Amino acid sequence: MAESILSAPYFHNEEAAYAFVEARIWPHGPVCPHCGGVERNRPMGGKSTRIGTYKCYDCRKPFTVKIGTIFEKSHIPMRLWLQAIFLIASNKKGISSNQLHRTLGITLKSAWFMSHRIREAMREGNLPTFGSGGGTVEVDETFIGHDKTVKPKGQKKGRGYNHKNKVLSLVDRSTGRARSMVVDNLKASTLLPILQANIDREARIMTDEAGQYVHLRLHFRDHGFVRHGVGEYVSQEDKSKHTNTIEGFFSIFKRGMKGVYQHCGHHHLNRYLAEFDFRYNNRLALGVNDTERADILLRGVTGKRLTYQTTAR
Repeated sequence: MAESILSAPYFHNEEAAYAFVEARIWPHGPVCPHCGGVERNRPMGGKSTRIGTYKCYDCRKPFTVKIGTIFEKSHIPMRLWLQAIFLIASNKKGISSNQLHRTLGITLKSAWFMSHRIREAMREGNLPTFGSGGGTVEVDETFIGHDKTVKPKGQKKGRGYNHKNKVLSLVDRSTGRARSMVVDNLKASTLLPILQANIDREARIMTDEAGQYVHLRLHFRDHGFVRHGVGEYVSQEDKSKHTNTIEGFFSIFKRGMKGVYQHCGHHHLNRYLAEFDFRYNNRLALGVNDTERADILLRGVTGKRLTYQTTAR
């Protein structure tokens, strides 16, 4: 019988946890975050010295692998951070702060803040444009939760979508990757610059029949659409014209947001989108298993530190 991944030493032993993190953040050895030195860094000894502490003999300052990462100034043991990273990375629809609080034995406040730091590490920057080489990109929008910054005008509470958070997502069929963002509204003047910044001009765009997409053919190589309003989900003339891939992505996102997280403030939504994008872009269908996904997440913790004041506002 195969051994459970949860029995790995780095989930239970603090020294092993630090060694595991250091091997991914410092693959070529310790790097001083104060001066950038790499040659004269030595582990500090002594009973009062914290695990994982080094001293740089160039600038004479101590440091650990936590500095400059989502772990900085956290009093939560590194082994619990690794458990949280694995749990969030491996659960398809996410894991609530309440569940982390109970599973890890930390306070609910700590679990909530830890979750947001991990979501920040899931953000992917400097991504290439979708649809390169004439590929197909599906584009669609959805609505989630209640944007309390918007007051309904002339309508009963709960009617329409104006008061809801608006999410725009793209899925590149060639790479199988998704990219999502919160948008202020669904006007063509708002969406077009976003699409042009994220999609190659030579791409084929697939959407539904919504009016904001009517003129996309003027800006991209081709634009196909299906008429959901009359029950058309795949074009009978051209089977490649559909938005079923992105609808599948939305189904995972909504089941997670409604079933697991339940409530999300407008100012936090981009982090939740980063979480669902990350797991979708590193899923088993693309050859990434749970352990590898957590490993990829861990390599993205540098330079993404959040403070509690920034997160809680």
